[in-house]
Amino acid sequence: MVFAIAMGGIGYVGQAACFFAALQYASSGLVALLLYVYPTLVVLLSAAFLHEKLTGRKLVLLAVSFAGLALMLGGGSGSPMGIGLGLAAAGIYSVYILVGSRELANTDALASATVICLSAATTLGIASLFIDTRLPGTWWGWAAVAALGIVGGVVAILAFFAGLKRVGPSVASVVSTFEPVFTAALAWFVLGESLTAAQLAGGALVVATAAGLARAR
Repeated sequence: MVFAIAMGGIGYVGQAACFFAALQYASSGLVALLLYVYPTLVVLLSAAFLHEKLTGRKLVLLAVSFAGLALMLGGGSGSPMGIGLGLAAAGIYSVYILVGSRELANTDALASATVICLSAATTLGIASLFIDTRLPGTWWGWAAVAALGIVGGVVAILAFFAGLKRVGPSVASVVSTFEPVFTAALAWFVLGESLTAAQLAGGALVVATAAGLARAR
């Protein structure tokens, strides 16, 4: 369980910290799309450290992904800081996935999720002692925090690992690529955010590439 502890205390916390910090400098739709650069990074890291073969199909998909990323960043709706933090979240998540797929493949999903969540909570609890923590001042603020922790954290991690064991990493990754689509749609409908036509086209390329790379893996 050492790897699960590291995944929660370092990987999950680091990715979440970069993701939420990026939201301060860029729209939620753009940040969500930037996160989905991770399949491209997973393929490159797998080739570099796990000696996976880069086939012609993968190289084409990587080129399409970079083209989509260029379109997304060309819209300019996020500051360089927001874009950098969004890409950092994708990088940390890529390492998180590689470690999880190798080291937790034969571990019970509930046990993995429990250790990861407890480890992340411990790290965040210790960090809160050394930073200026601003807590919600209203009941609906606390309700939002609870929903993020329970639904977006515990339930999401448990569901992903449970699905990973049942359908394998390829299918699980393909299904997860629908996340930025829903995020961008909700950001437009609930928050009134908007993405340019170029960013929407780039995001579509990134999401399509993520699905293609997941199937290739």
